Amino acid sequence: MNDHEVNEECLRLLRDGLPDTRTGVPDVGLTFLPLCLDVDGDVAVVTVLTFDETGNVPGESFIDGWTFHRRNGEWMALGGGGGAAPAEPLARRSAAELGRHLRRYGSGRTVRNADRLLPWGAKYVNQVRLRVASEATQIRVGRRVIPVPQHGHVAVVWTARRAPLIEALDPAGTVLDALELERSQTPEHNSA
Repeated sequence: MNDHEVNEECLRLLRDGLPDTRTGVPDVGLTFLPLCLDVDGDVAVVTVLTFDETGNVPGESFIDGWTFHRRNGEWMALGGGGGAAPAEPLARRSAAELGRHLRRYGSGRTVRNADRLLPWGAKYVNQVRLRVASEATQIRVGRRVIPVPQHGHVAVVWTARRAPLIEALDPAGTVLDALELERSQTPEHNSA
C-alpha cells in the first residue's frame, strides 16, 4: 500500500471510526491494519500497522502514526512516520513483559500551519505511540479517557507546548502507571 492509499484509508477511518479491534496473527496477504486513532479538538493521529505486499514477514512490518488537522470541516494530512513493528505486534503484553504498564515506542511532530507567510509562529501537532500492558483497560490524558484496544497499542495527539501526563488505568480506574513525556524524550524501541 503506498502513502496515498494509506492517507485515504486514514481519512476514511477518521470519518467512519475504527473497525473492531483484533489480536493474534494478521491474515496472510494483509498489507494494512488500523490500530488506533485519537482525536483532540481539531487534530488527530491514526496509527496503522503495514506489511510488505506478501503479508506478514517477520522484520518487514511497520507501525506508522499519521497526523491530521481539521480545517473548514475537512481533515487534512500533515504527515507521519514510524518504525519497525515488534515481533507479534498484535499480541498483548503484561507489565512484567513490557517492564512497566506504559511503554513509549515512537513519537512525532508535524507543523499544522506550514502555509503561514512568516517563518515564526509555527503551530505543532504532537503524537506519541504507546504499548499499554494487559492489566490496563484505559489511559487518561488530561481530562480525556481513551479505551485501550485488545492489542494494546495506543496513540495520543496534542497541540499544547507542554506534553501531557499519560496515566494507565485498571478497570476500577486506579492509576497503574504514569508517563511524563517531558522527562522521557527518547523513544524506547527495544521493548515495543
